[in-house]
Amino acid sequence: MGMNFARAVAGLCLVGLASAGHAQDQSTNRVAAKTDWSVFVEDDPKECWSVSAPKETVNTRDGRVVAVRRSDILLFVFHRPAAGVKGQVTFTGGYPFAPGSTVNMDISGNQFELFSEGEWAWPATAADDAKIITAMKRGAKATITARSSRGTQTKDTFSLLGFTAAVEDAEKRCGG
Repeated sequence: MGMNFARAVAGLCLVGLASAGHAQDQSTNRVAAKTDWSVFVEDDPKECWSVSAPKETVNTRDGRVVAVRRSDILLFVFHRPAAGVKGQVTFTGGYPFAPGSTVNMDISGNQFELFSEGEWAWPATAADDAKIITAMKRGAKATITARSSRGTQTKDTFSLLGFTAAVEDAEKRCGG
């Protein structure tokens, strides 16, 4: 429970970063662009992250494609040296996930489970983060499937082109 609570708190702290992460073109703290991924750095406290938006999004309800309003859809990997966080995978789907639901992440056929709280989802442990990052470095795309509190199923596909360069750049900038 303690680790999950700590990760939940860390995930909830990301809410303020979503707008900074999505303003990829306007933000003054973007320090690099690596194909489909961008790298951002904040100095106080020191945080570094790589982030990408999906290349494709499909929303369905009862098996039918539906139009739904969603805010920013982003996949992050965070580094927070002061908090001992090195490579935390985090996803925001732009809507509240169904309470108690999990989010599925498929990377080249490898399945991973993310736990959700509000509009955020992340792996259960740091070991799971490491496994997902390794798979992302080897893969070409990541597909994330989730369910909203209204019963809509979302399927977001992210390109992993540039991921390795971006995540290593962010890690290096945070003293990794």
